[in-house]
Amino acid sequence: MAKRIDDYRPDYVVFDLETTGISYKKDQIIEISALKVRGGKVLDEFSTLVNPKCPIPYQATQVNNISDEMVSNAPVIAEILPDFLKFVGDDILLGQNIQRFDLRFIYRDCDAMGIETPDNDYIDTLPLARTCLPQLSHHSLSDIAGYFGISTEGAHRALADCHMTHKVYEKMGPMIEEAMKSVPKCRKCGKDMVRRKGKYGEFWGCSGYPGCTCTMNLSYVMK
Repeated sequence: MAKRIDDYRPDYVVFDLETTGISYKKDQIIEISALKVRGGKVLDEFSTLVNPKCPIPYQATQVNNISDEMVSNAPVIAEILPDFLKFVGDDILLGQNIQRFDLRFIYRDCDAMGIETPDNDYIDTLPLARTCLPQLSHHSLSDIAGYFGISTEGAHRALADCHMTHKVYEKMGPMIEEAMKSVPKCRKCGKDMVRRKGKYGEFWGCSGYPGCTCTMNLSYVMK
């Protein structure tokens, strides 16, 4: 069973999706890209547009600049997914907010196609950034990249975001071990807690959410 890894690993595949919207239940993948990383260095890449077989909403095009015309002759996800999974192999997967977004699209489409769902362990740079960089008010990929002085040119296209995520993760690498020492464990399920923001400020929330909804007061834990 796939588990989230919250430390630095030098070998992984970073991937990113562009989609027609934010719902993995009804929206479709329109671009998928990945980078194979060994020893912290990019060795190979995979990238393709995907024909979603439906119109791309105007709002999505405004974000990722991918139009219906661009994907009209692109392969459909049933043609792409096996190649993507072959590229990934048994590697650890890495990405920004992949636990709650990208992986859900991949798992859904594997299930729909009758393909074995990958059980690769994964690293999500979003909770890592919240732990390593609590001074930031927001932890979008562009915000984190900006903090490290990494170019955000081409943001919201899958391949550009893969390169950005790779650079961000490598920058955070030396910070992760020390930052994770201050992360408490969930009192209910034992998983790491992650910093979250709510109506009344920051708090610790279980990384197993939504399966586990345990929360802890941030100021109390950090005393």
